[in-house]
Amino acid sequence: MAESNCTQVTEFSLTGFTEDPVTQVTLFLIFLLTYLVTILGNLGMIALIRASPQLQSPMYYFLGNLAFVDLCSSTVITPKMLVDFISEKKGIAYAGCVAQVFVFDLFGMTECFLLAVMAYDRYMAICHPLLYPLVMSPKCCFQLVSGSYLMGLTNGIGQTIGMFNLSFCSSSVINLFFCDISPLISLSTSDTTLSHIILRTSASLFGVSSSLVVLVSYVAIISAILSIRSAKGKHKAFSTCASHLTTVSIFYGTSLFMYLKPSSDTSRDGDKWATVLYTVVTPMLNPLIYSLKNKEVKEALRRLMKIKCKFM
Repeated sequence: MAESNCTQVTEFSLTGFTEDPVTQVTLFLIFLLTYLVTILGNLGMIALIRASPQLQSPMYYFLGNLAFVDLCSSTVITPKMLVDFISEKKGIAYAGCVAQVFVFDLFGMTECFLLAVMAYDRYMAICHPLLYPLVMSPKCCFQLVSGSYLMGLTNGIGQTIGMFNLSFCSSSVINLFFCDISPLISLSTSDTTLSHIILRTSASLFGVSSSLVVLVSYVAIISAILSIRSAKGKHKAFSTCASHLTTVSIFYGTSLFMYLKPSSDTSRDGDKWATVLYTVVTPMLNPLIYSLKNKEVKEALRRLMKIKCKFM
């Protein structure tokens, strides 16, 4: 419970990355370019999947939802960060901080489960190709995606409840570039037991369980690939999983590190760059990793361009 003489803060200050003006301008341009690529890449992926009949499969259905989640999670973080680079006052209102915590944790956990669903999809496609059309039916795919959003919503509500339980009296400076629940817990002057329980339970129950689905799926996938006699067949199977495995490693590695580490380590400056990987870089890389090296996506893009040229 908050102390009786506590004056609750109405605004938080974000430290960002640096106070050096030249470095701030450089980082502003880098992150602006990153955000533009993120927006164009993910919107382009969504539009291409919707417009191309040959991309109407479970794999691209999940990928379209992943692009939407990346678009939303990046938008709740990056625009505010860009504004802070060119503003003297790097602040965010309490209500805005609550909204940022809710939306970011909603889409962050949704992405965890979507990546797990995509790993399961690859497992069924490689290990049980004959059962794949039956198991990964449109109804099942819809349920898997809906469940991912539901888990994200549960996480967002839980973290928001944890934040409402906190009081902030002695300091309002968040040593990060956005409002995240971990530094807010460290900043609080009230009892943080409930918030810690919610955070660790969410990270352990949701984050670890979804990462286990990925791990078990890929153990089975690798075992199945190694049993393929044809070198060409092995290469083709590995190529369908390499991009997903790369994204999973970056996303799960940095996010689990941030939320499962001891709370006393939450204010280190080096953690900001680890956070950048899964809040800014990963949403940009996903459409590039999953599409630019994918022959089906390239072919679908060529067909749409040809159709467009005919009508011009």
